[in-house]
Amino acid sequence: MTRLARFLVVALTVAIAAAAYVTHAQDVKPLTNTEVVNMVQGGVPESVIVASIKAHPGKFDVSPDALIALHKAGVTQAEMDAMMATTATPSSATASEPASQPGSANPAPNPNFPSVELLQNGTPQMLDLERTQLAQTKTKPTSMGALAEDQAVQQGISTAAWDTAMHTNSGVGGGAVLAGGSVFSGMMSHRKPTVTYVWGVPKPASATVVHTMSPSFSVNYATMPGIKPEDFEPTIVKLTPAQNSLRIVGATQGKEDATSNSAADWEIYSSFLEDRVAVTSQRKNPGEYQIAPASPLLPGEYAVVMRPVSKTKKFSGGDVARGQGDGLMFDAVWSFQVAGDAK
Repeated sequence: MTRLARFLVVALTVAIAAAAYVTHAQDVKPLTNTEVVNMVQGGVPESVIVASIKAHPGKFDVSPDALIALHKAGVTQAEMDAMMATTATPSSATASEPASQPGSANPAPNPNFPSVELLQNGTPQMLDLERTQLAQTKTKPTSMGALAEDQAVQQGISTAAWDTAMHTNSGVGGGAVLAGGSVFSGMMSHRKPTVTYVWGVPKPASATVVHTMSPSFSVNYATMPGIKPEDFEPTIVKLTPAQNSLRIVGATQGKEDATSNSAADWEIYSSFLEDRVAVTSQRKNPGEYQIAPASPLLPGEYAVVMRPVSKTKKFSGGDVARGQGDGLMFDAVWSFQVAGDAK
């Protein structure tokens, strides 16, 4: 074969390969909201759905009404985040969110999550949103001190367990997050006993230290999709340290399988045990508040939390376990430490 003939063969091969690639790219159809919902309801794992969203061009409707519909259909926060990320363009992102300056200690808040700013020395400081982790125990929620001594609580509130569950979309309630070791492995599966669910924050102390006994906070959850701002109000709770490894936020009782149930039928707050602090609250707009303790706080660990206005508000245990929608609102804390020399 002559050199010219070999060149023509190579060129033809490259052209065929390029044409095949272009044809394949044209065959990849953009995903839509309906297709994502179909995957979710078909039992496709969350990680696979997120990867598919990232791999395909998306024609997603991410308007507030559409996000609410997605939430009601069972689409997780991670899946909605991936949809919004593939839909957003650099220009739209710049227009919709204030840009944070490089090296800024106070980045722009994400409108899809509630935010809390510490108002200190005239300069707002954005606090990190921490998602509480759940443990399960037989101990009845009679006192925070008793729960702090419970080994099942200490074992159950595990960062590794929470991270594992947050990246799965099935069996969240019955597995890693809520097992508290193997405490309940011997229970008969057909019986659904009442157990105590404990909300806690890992680490013995908050990284945010305030040097005033009367800190004030600006709270905003007006634009968070999937929730009604009027259903919640911000407040402050005192955290209970446990074995120098975690801080307990509160606890309540529920059925053993409560967190694997997608139905909104769990009245979490009707008998919730917590050390709530009296606050003064100024409502500026729906979902926008400024709060402060009604009296000076003693040194110790505290957190700003969101609580339902009605104690009989019902939650989906699945949302609580996955930390999405109303569940995220209840799970979220912004912890801070009042220093020993606070004035």
